[in-house]
Amino acid sequence: MTTVLLAGASGDLGARTIRALVAKGADVRALVRIGAGPEKTARLAGLGATVVETDHDEPADLRRVAEGADVVLSTLNGLRDVMVGVQTRLLEAAVAAGVPRFIPSDFSADYRRVAPGSNRNFELRRDFARVLDRAPIRGTSVLNGAFADLLTGQAPIVLSGRDRVLYWGDADQPLDFTTKDDTAAFTADAALDDAAPRYLEVAGDTVTARQLAATMTELTGRRFRATWAGTPGLIAGMAKVGRAVSRDDEAPFPVWQGMQYLHSMFSGDAELGPLDNDRYGPRDWTTAREVLAAR
Repeated sequence: MTTVLLAGASGDLGARTIRALVAKGADVRALVRIGAGPEKTARLAGLGATVVETDHDEPADLRRVAEGADVVLSTLNGLRDVMVGVQTRLLEAAVAAGVPRFIPSDFSADYRRVAPGSNRNFELRRDFARVLDRAPIRGTSVLNGAFADLLTGQAPIVLSGRDRVLYWGDADQPLDFTTKDDTAAFTADAALDDAAPRYLEVAGDTVTARQLAATMTELTGRRFRATWAGTPGLIAGMAKVGRAVSRDDEAPFPVWQGMQYLHSMFSGDAELGPLDNDRYGPRDWTTAREVLAAR
């Protein structure tokens, strides 16, 4: 039985990943901060995980909980203090405890090719990737594009009230989307795969703005139009201005960060491929149409 130490267990993706791992027979240790509270620990235990409390700032404590694990899997989310700081301490503890594998909390589009300064959250992942690549441990990152729930209102792409699908640049630019459940299920397979490569790229669906407009027309009976909202350069410039005047630079997902994501998607800089969807056999990936139909 594979023992997985999972950090970020109390988050949405973390909980979904625990379910997927337990369903595959893994022994899951859910890492939580000391004082997490009985409700949180009971919920994680109810998912089938063994809850372990630790001080994320104490290397010896992290090493203690990492002892005997086959892989450390991070679904942490935050800014530099978490994505680079806490993950680095977790990585060092894994190395010190002799854990052979580490899966960082990437879960994004392909951050390796985006230009410096164009996407803060992608650059945090790239910064930690450099730390991971220097460590004497086998790393595997799962890149899944954008989470598909962005299609149902969290991103200004599908505007149901206006019968529009916005795009920047090219209406036929491929956009990669994967649901959180599909991401969690694939990540669980990767955690149990001792031969997993450094990067695995998956997309539940790859669609264009033009295709999304056609899908919404079919689903609603109303004519949706793919509508040009400007160039990728325009939205990149808007993001820079927004960040310069923003008071929420330390928020994980301020408005200007959303603009940076749209630039990365519609410029094609973060496009995935080739995909590893079939690495663990055929599966029914959730399509963009299914996500939109369920909205």
